[in-house]
Amino acid sequence: MILKNKTKFIRVLSTFSALCLSIIASATVLSGCRVYKEQGKTGINALKNTLIIGLPADATNLIGNMAADAPTAEITSQIYDGLIRYNRNLKIVSDLAKSWKISDGGKIITFYLRRNVYWQNGQKFTAKDVLFTYRLMVNPKTPTPYAAEYLRVYKAKAIGKYIFRVVYKKPYAPALSSWGLSILPEKLLKGKNLMTTKLRSRPVGTGPYEFYKWIHGYEIILKANPHYFMGAPHIKRLIYRIVPDSSAMFLMLKSNGIDYMGLNPIQFKYESDSKKFLSRYVKYIHPSLSFTFLGYNLLDPLFKSIKVRQALSYAVNKKEIIKGALLGLGMPSYGSFMPGTYFYNRNIKKYPYNPHKALMLLSEKGWHLKNGILRRNGAPFKFTILTPQGNLERLSAAEIMQQNFRKIGIKVDIRVMEWTSLISEFIMKKRFQAVLLGFTITPDPYDNASIFMSSDIVPNGLNFTSFKDAEIDNLFRKARSTFNLKKQRKYYFKIQRIIAIEAPYTFLYIPYAMPVVMADIHGIKPAPAGIGYDIRNWYYTGFTY
Repeated sequence: MILKNKTKFIRVLSTFSALCLSIIASATVLSGCRVYKEQGKTGINALKNTLIIGLPADATNLIGNMAADAPTAEITSQIYDGLIRYNRNLKIVSDLAKSWKISDGGKIITFYLRRNVYWQNGQKFTAKDVLFTYRLMVNPKTPTPYAAEYLRVYKAKAIGKYIFRVVYKKPYAPALSSWGLSILPEKLLKGKNLMTTKLRSRPVGTGPYEFYKWIHGYEIILKANPHYFMGAPHIKRLIYRIVPDSSAMFLMLKSNGIDYMGLNPIQFKYESDSKKFLSRYVKYIHPSLSFTFLGYNLLDPLFKSIKVRQALSYAVNKKEIIKGALLGLGMPSYGSFMPGTYFYNRNIKKYPYNPHKALMLLSEKGWHLKNGILRRNGAPFKFTILTPQGNLERLSAAEIMQQNFRKIGIKVDIRVMEWTSLISEFIMKKRFQAVLLGFTITPDPYDNASIFMSSDIVPNGLNFTSFKDAEIDNLFRKARSTFNLKKQRKYYFKIQRIIAIEAPYTFLYIPYAMPVVMADIHGIKPAPAGIGYDIRNWYYTGFTY
């Protein structure tokens, strides 16, 4: 899985890291690294104007802001725009808003909108669309996991056609970045039921690509928007080919059925090194913009105790997972904040592999190992891990953890599930014990609030583990109420210390993103955001081989 925190951030990501968009691991290793140079290419292929992208799961719907999964976010990020966006260097830049002004100590933001923007049905984009989107986000009937950020707004107003202003009662540090949400068309959605409107499957946005066709479970096709305000894309059609099995996707890549996908570790290290392959494709590798974790349903009595959750973290051998499941192509994860950044706290509680320590903590809560089985009051300790299909390294990680837990007498079952069913029927409905998933993280540390604040324990919310801590809630509120970076840092450091101690997740690893692209595709510029942040500027140059 990857749940996302901001739809527009997805455009800056190198996508397709095996269902996991990934978190940057260090400020010193931000650039995507081209592994192999192109071999000499000649010829002209002016007719080739379609990019076929391997997508490991189908979208859930195509209305921006209404879903929390990465496949939906990837598609909708090409169709919609926000007022601002993150660029290749993960900096906030203009999008539908050409500029903005922050005043009254940060309590007022005035956005000055572009005048040359049209919806893909030919209607003019105006401030009314932004106001409508805001009202939609704060409407309790809207099925969105992102309402909390917009409930902070005290007043919102469209001033004429091209000025939009928001007022907050108190300074709100994440305010500007929150306006990267997809702006939706008022005239097409006003008065519509968002669960039944045809725009769920036939969206209309302002972005670089327009919707063309969706064959559920097979492919989603987008076509270039010739009227895009930043200029029409060079590649005229994007086909997202949905292939849940990574081996099948790789075979399609080698048979010219896919142009761009994310490799898994086995494919990257052992199946893509031949001269023939390297003459046709270019491989990249960089730390991904996500972390992978084992999350516990804290409503389940089995996981209510902090000591039990800590014990489970001690029982997991991260080094073995990285070596065995990722073939070394990843690094340990110790939390949800972006490593190498100003707000990242290195000095938090970590859980080195220590099964003896795990058993000691469990014994304090009444669990005792006898005849190889951990029991309390005669009942064995057993639970099920859910994880999405098509992700071989996640499945391998689950199997390694299964063996780790078995060593301390815990029986773990693994259930691999189809993506949309996993999200809608199990994760969002809290019908699980433990889940092996990944989260995308933006450069804004406050995005962690949607994962850990108790106010986000709501239907379709991102705090699906039901983690509650009054002190963390208060620290997030303090952090968002000040623009003083030193104070923010103090609050975020403490938040990370508390999360590490309370262990609602067992943080596992930061995988490397390993995208591979057909060698006749150019315009790719590796950056802190990876390589897939601006497909609009990619183009083909033909070659023979």
